[in-house]
Amino acid sequence: MITAPRVQRIAILATVIIPFLATLLAMYLLWNRAVSWLDVALLVGMYVITSPGITIGFHRMLTHRAFQAHPVLKFVLLVLGSMTLEGDAMTWASNHIRHHAHSDKEGDPHSPVRGFFHAHIGWMLGSYTADFERYGKWLKNDKIVVFVSRTFLLWATLSLLIPFLIGGWTGLLWGGLVRIFLTHHVTWSVNSVCHVFGARQFETGDQSRNHPIVALLAFGEGWHNNHHAFPQSAFHGLSWWQIDFSGYAIRLFERLGWITNVRRVSPELLQNRYNRGAATV
Repeated sequence: MITAPRVQRIAILATVIIPFLATLLAMYLLWNRAVSWLDVALLVGMYVITSPGITIGFHRMLTHRAFQAHPVLKFVLLVLGSMTLEGDAMTWASNHIRHHAHSDKEGDPHSPVRGFFHAHIGWMLGSYTADFERYGKWLKNDKIVVFVSRTFLLWATLSLLIPFLIGGWTGLLWGGLVRIFLTHHVTWSVNSVCHVFGARQFETGDQSRNHPIVALLAFGEGWHNNHHAFPQSAFHGLSWWQIDFSGYAIRLFERLGWITNVRRVSPELLQNRYNRGAATV
C-alpha cells in the first residue's frame, strides 16, 4: 500500500524531473531553430503572469501579511501562485513561516548549512512535511486560502491547459513545462543562492544575502537580506536602485484601492539598522 507521504514525494519528484526533461527537449528544439515566436511569448507571458502569485500572493501577502487585499485580488493571487506548481498556498506559507522561525539553524527546512543542494531542492525530496499546527495555524481559518489550497490540482491543470489551448504541444512545452522549470529554480535560488552568494546590507543573525540577478528574475525576492532584516515589509527593494517589480505592483494596487494596510519600513528604523553596521561579504 502506498502511503500519503510517499504519494506526496512521488508527486514532488515528478514536478521536478518532468519540467527538467522538457527543458532539455526545448533546448534541443531551440538549437535546431524549431521554436516559434508564439512559443516564446507563451513562455514569457505565463512566467510574468504566474510569478507574482508567489512573490506577492504566497510570500508577501499570505506568509508575512504585509498588506490586506480585496477578496477578489487575494483569490486571483493565490490561484496564480498555485499555477506555478510550487505546492498549495497553505503548505508554501507554512514552510516559509518555519524558515523565518529557524533561519539557518536547526529546524530550518531549507538552510544551506546542510548543503547547497539541500537548500535548493533536496529538502523537498526527503521525508519533510509541513507543520500547520505550529507554523501558520491561522491559515486554516481563512476560507479563501483553504478553498484555493484544496483545489490546487485544478489550478495546476489549468496552468498547463491554457498554453496548450493557445499554442498546442509546443505551447504546452514552453508556456507550461519550461516556464514551470524556470519559475521553480528561480524561487529555489532565493533559498540557496541568496543564503550563500551576494552582499549583506544588514546584520540579521542568519546568512541571508542580497543578489541582484536573483532579484531581477524573481521580481524583487532576491533582496533577501533586506527581507530578513524587515520580514513584514511589503517592499524588499529598500534603495531606489534595487529593482523590485513586486513592490512596484503593490504600490499600483494600493493606489487603485485594491490593497490596504501596506506595511513599510520607516526611514528612522531603516537608518537605525544601517547605523548598527552591516556585513558586506
